[in-house]
Amino acid sequence: MLTQTTTRVLEPSDLDAALAVLGREPVTNAFVTSRVQVAGLDPWRLGGEMWGWYEDGMLQSLCYAGANLVPICATQRAVRGFADRARRSGRRCSSIVGPAEATAQLWRLLEPSWGPAREIRAHQPLMVTDRLPAGIAPDPYVRRIRKDELASIMPACVAMFTEEVGVSPMAGDGGLLYQARVAELVGSGRSFARLDPDGNVVFKAEIGAATAEACQVQGVWVAPEYRGRGLAAPGMAAVLRYALADVAPVVSLYVNDFNTAARATYRRVGFQETGAFMSVLF
Repeated sequence: MLTQTTTRVLEPSDLDAALAVLGREPVTNAFVTSRVQVAGLDPWRLGGEMWGWYEDGMLQSLCYAGANLVPICATQRAVRGFADRARRSGRRCSSIVGPAEATAQLWRLLEPSWGPAREIRAHQPLMVTDRLPAGIAPDPYVRRIRKDELASIMPACVAMFTEEVGVSPMAGDGGLLYQARVAELVGSGRSFARLDPDGNVVFKAEIGAATAEACQVQGVWVAPEYRGRGLAAPGMAAVLRYALADVAPVVSLYVNDFNTAARATYRRVGFQETGAFMSVLF
């Protein structure tokens, strides 16, 4: 039994306790929860370590430490403990991302040793809906992408990522990890798009994380030559139809606060802001 306060790397035997913490905020934690439910807590399968913060022997907070550093249900004391561990281990992640308050505190503690960041996105509204929009018909041409269409969807995924993050996902390892991730989403039936007659992507989005309680939409993108034609709202309505019918009863996403056009589109299809994330990009 652990006493007082401490952090440690969780082990596979800690899975139930970790899922209990993740389950406190099923929408906010959907991304990490979905990974843990599939991979457990083995670092090799999970793609990183899961740190636990204990108070009086009870697991209270988590921090996923992989390609991203993600504080989860993190109290102020837990964030300080996670920051101490992160400083000792050195920066291995490409970003810090999570609920805005905890992420901001974590970055304040890490910036002196990890800074400067390439970019800070301090307020990214978390938006949620549990129903189809009224008055917006789903685009009938938006559908699941088949495995044999991976080559068609990949250029759009790369373009979206580069536009959103500011760097190409094909850098470093030549895009092997990113291509594997896109292939995983296509293979699981969670990649959606509208293609033109030549097979080029007009609109796309993925359900990047899914649990029994909530799922998270990501990678929403309209080809530049089709922007301004009113395709995004019907496209999102189509993705919502699939998500609510086949995946989870609640759909979420988070968006940059400066992306006023996207926020307006999401509000049109029924998403409401319920909180905020923050991202620190390296």
